[in-house]
Amino acid sequence: MPPHRSLTRERVLEAAIEVADRGGVEAMTMRRVAQHLGVEAMSLYHHVPNKDAILDGVVDAVFAAIELPGAETGDWREAIRVRASSARAVLSRHSWALGLVDSRRNPGPATLRHHDAVLGVLRRAGFTLPMAVHAVSLIDSYIGGFVLQEANLPGGDEVADDILEHLPPGEFPYLAEVITGHAQRPGYDHTSEFDYGLDLILEGLEARRE
Repeated sequence: MPPHRSLTRERVLEAAIEVADRGGVEAMTMRRVAQHLGVEAMSLYHHVPNKDAILDGVVDAVFAAIELPGAETGDWREAIRVRASSARAVLSRHSWALGLVDSRRNPGPATLRHHDAVLGVLRRAGFTLPMAVHAVSLIDSYIGGFVLQEANLPGGDEVADDILEHLPPGEFPYLAEVITGHAQRPGYDHTSEFDYGLDLILEGLEARRE
């Protein structure tokens, strides 16, 4: 990649994200980021003091890309649903960030703004403080787990066909039923399970809120 005329902190972080998207978080070294930008590694230190600063910065950039739940809506479930769907989409593009988002000790402004907005929706909806914390933990664990599953789940109808082909006849009837009666049906899309599970969580939280 040709070097930018003016190297900035934002450009360094963009390059770091691009490097991680290709090679994972372990590829996000000062040397690799500099190579991606077409500059010497020492040039980066004018904008970020060390790798920890890059990690903090890319996590904040990930949170900045997630849509904040709207404070103007009166339906807390819809606000959280929009935020959850956006978080899933962003983390699916940057699945390497799953291991970073909760590990950094220096949250940036976008990270703080994001968490404050989510808690604000829940508190204004009448959740007690402990219940709001429980809700955030549950929802974020679900999003992270689903994204991780999607990232590692083999796709395509041929996978279900292959599993069914190797099942001993009559030995695993319920697995066979799931494949033939569900996974192989026209229009089936595993990713639609996200909305179903999220709705169950939100309904359960609503019951506890009341």
